[in-house]
Amino acid sequence: MNQRLRVVRLFFALLSLSLVFTGLMGPLLAHAQTPRGPHALVMTVDGIINPVKERFIARAIEQADQDGATLLVIQLDTPGGLLESTREIVELLLESPVPVAVFVSPQGARAGSAGTFITAAGHFAVMAPGTNIGAATPVSSTGEDLGDTLASKVENDAAALIRSIAQTRGRNQDKLEETVRSAASFTAQEALADNVVDYIADDLDDLLAQLDGRRTETFEGMVVLETNGLEVRTFGKSVLEHFLEFISDPNVSFILLTVGGLGIVVELFNPGLVAPGVVGVICLLLAFLALGNLPVNWAGVVFVLLAVALAALEVAVAGIGILAVGAIVSLVVGGLLLFTQFGDASPTLPSISVNRWLLAGTGGVIGLALVYVVVQGYQSRKQGPIEKDRVLTGASGIVTGDLDPRGVVLVGNETWTAISEDGSVISIGEPIEVRRVDGLILTVFRQIDPTNQNIS
Repeated sequence: MNQRLRVVRLFFALLSLSLVFTGLMGPLLAHAQTPRGPHALVMTVDGIINPVKERFIARAIEQADQDGATLLVIQLDTPGGLLESTREIVELLLESPVPVAVFVSPQGARAGSAGTFITAAGHFAVMAPGTNIGAATPVSSTGEDLGDTLASKVENDAAALIRSIAQTRGRNQDKLEETVRSAASFTAQEALADNVVDYIADDLDDLLAQLDGRRTETFEGMVVLETNGLEVRTFGKSVLEHFLEFISDPNVSFILLTVGGLGIVVELFNPGLVAPGVVGVICLLLAFLALGNLPVNWAGVVFVLLAVALAALEVAVAGIGILAVGAIVSLVVGGLLLFTQFGDASPTLPSISVNRWLLAGTGGVIGLALVYVVVQGYQSRKQGPIEKDRVLTGASGIVTGDLDPRGVVLVGNETWTAISEDGSVISIGEPIEVRRVDGLILTVFRQIDPTNQNIS
């Protein structure tokens, strides 16, 4: 047992050191290989706007400034995102020392809600044909309209922000305010005609050609762009940002939360297994890390964890059935509430929710497992505790999870939680014999192999 724990600790220590080394040396090595000089740095921002996107854009601006980039191009396709992250990104763009062109592309892309604010904040706002921008009216995270008082409060704040951005960049304040006040949306042609954006470009080459010779005011002064024949470099997400984006998906975060809770429960009922506990802790930590990038309703988190607790109690009391129903109901309610907001809503946030099919599938799998537990409990009660105790008492088995003094044993073809009778440690693989049965817990003792006893 101690040897296994040492191996596990060593593994995670080496993993942590490698991640730290990669995090520290990776950017330094990448920067050392990148020559300084005029170029256009191009990045792609798609999906929900969240703190990960904010960090990504901040890194790109810093990299562009360090490498002497002439222009930073943000290729944008987003339905919206978190208001706080949107404000931070707007601030980054307004204070950028490098000219930034926000390019809503490719064709069919959109700059919805938060994307409208970000596009308006760029030094140059550009759209590809077949794209659209707008619809920044405050709604709840479920997509429903707000009450009059709350809507007015949030709407006025968002309208003031977008007017301020438009005034700074010299764009049509009234039209941009309409995206907040009346959920107005504009095609690329309409946005260009109404001075919501500056250009329509078919692709990146067309964008660079149109920007050649243009003047713009950056945070560090006036700049005249020379983009004709400019070298193009791409700026991608780091491994960490890719990983954070993956776990920040609402469906993935829900799975991590559920699996994490179940892993902890399995370890508590079967101490010594180690693996379920390690997996459970890691999944829970990742789940809370992911939820920090999402508009989470903590009541939903409580319901999901309550579902796990009820499922554990169902197993512990040998299958009553009522707790199983409560677990399924709590899981479904928790999944539905997880990203539902009842307070102040964001004017930049699209509808976010756990996929209904995933919720139904997860509930179905856990439900089937609990049905099995209930059936087994019913059969056990039907058989009678006295008869079952008589069958188990004196039976032989083998330790599958170290008894210290509590652990897991295999008797016949069933796994049981067991306690060492004398409190001694019985290691995995050692034979045991059942002394008595106390509900779902066996009291066992080490079975001595006569062939291994010393002859005095």
